[in-house]
Amino acid sequence: MSTNHETLDILYQDEFLVVVNKPSGLLVHRSPIDRHETRFAMQILRNQLNQWVYPVHRLDKPTSGLLIFGLSSNSAQKLAKQFENAEVQKQYLAVVRGFTHLGGIINHPIKEALMFKHEKKFRENIIPQQALTYYHRLATTEQPWQNGKHTTSRYSLVALHPKTGRQHQLRRHMKHLSHPIIGDSRYGKSEHNNFFATQLNSHRLLLAATRASFRHPETNEALTIHAPLQGDFVKVLQHFDWESSVSTLNF
Repeated sequence: MSTNHETLDILYQDEFLVVVNKPSGLLVHRSPIDRHETRFAMQILRNQLNQWVYPVHRLDKPTSGLLIFGLSSNSAQKLAKQFENAEVQKQYLAVVRGFTHLGGIINHPIKEALMFKHEKKFRENIIPQQALTYYHRLATTEQPWQNGKHTTSRYSLVALHPKTGRQHQLRRHMKHLSHPIIGDSRYGKSEHNNFFATQLNSHRLLLAATRASFRHPETNEALTIHAPLQGDFVKVLQHFDWESSVSTLNF
């Protein structure tokens, strides 16, 4: 075991793969978008296990939760293929603005997000890709926070089940429904993000990957891994008395 001070919570590990609970604000690996960053889940886990690890999929930097690595390139490729073929069943939890419908299907094509401003001239040539998300509402709350002409602000806790894996899919799909995720500085509403920052001391994107079901890359065994919500997200659930609403989700 490495003596490196920083470690990640390991949810599952065997000789072929390891699953960790990534905190919000941590990049999976180096990215040209965040050149100033020096902390990466891939490097932390490599030091923690004293061996090379291979990322299988991605989570946005501000998204927390379940993150899978292969412990060999072969295992990682097999797992990545399951993601590419939409064979992995994924669940996320999010806090969003407004009262959503009880549930629904978001079938809204998405263009790949541009990384740099100078790429804007190429945007018209980008073809939107099919993107599909199922969602259902778990709980709601109405808070005495004045929002423009409204004297209160409404929020929902939702479970999200992406069936495709487009860039920023859940964040963009919830924006498409006019229910952006709280804490989303790119696709969200600053006044609601500020409410959560000032009233609840919550400064993060309230989106977490909480469950994934897939086949073991070597044994073909069916695996379901659960990632518990982390402290900052739990604080929000406690404040709104939403803990019982997620207890039935088995994570």
